[in-house]
Amino acid sequence: MNGNSPIRILTVDDHPILREGIAAVLGAEKDLVLVAEASNGREAIEKFRLHRPDVTLMDIQMPQMNGIEAIQTIRKDFPDARIIVLTTYSGDTQATRAFEAGAFGYLLKNMLRKELVETIRSVHGGRKRIPPEIAVEMAEHHMDDVLTNREIEVLKQVAEGNANKLIAVRLEISEETVKAHMKNILSKLNANDRTHAVTIALKRGIIEI
Repeated sequence: MNGNSPIRILTVDDHPILREGIAAVLGAEKDLVLVAEASNGREAIEKFRLHRPDVTLMDIQMPQMNGIEAIQTIRKDFPDARIIVLTTYSGDTQATRAFEAGAFGYLLKNMLRKELVETIRSVHGGRKRIPPEIAVEMAEHHMDDVLTNREIEVLKQVAEGNANKLIAVRLEISEETVKAHMKNILSKLNANDRTHAVTIALKRGIIEI
């Protein structure tokens, strides 16, 4: 790409209104051009292969395939892909998953008008971008014990309001095992009780409802 070529962008989000808003922001910039849009992770992979954008803007929560899986797939086939996550979730866990998958930037949707253009230019130039408040959250929790997949399953059941007995039936484990998992969850999240654990997990993006 020569110095005068605009930065080619793919937008991935399941909300048409958000995609329209991004298109309007990009349309006002001479060095940025929107080459394609997608509404889910599977479509994102197809559009990426077809258009080979310089920068991809990727939502996380989408139907058919989420953004994390799409990032992993794209980066596996295209290691140089520059992907910026756009999300409403400010939790450190979501951000950590995104960067582990291969994202270069992380941007909250309420920051789009102020920071989208500069973030695109920065990531295209090879620099990682992450909001300071999320970086602080990630730093605070980077030494924490990570919940296991089974503990996350248990906590999701708790978030739905299910008692231990029902959780045991649904996950095909004993009630004592559920209690053991809950004990570990409370300890790892430094939570006072079940409700507190769910609140912390939602805030950090460990689970979604």
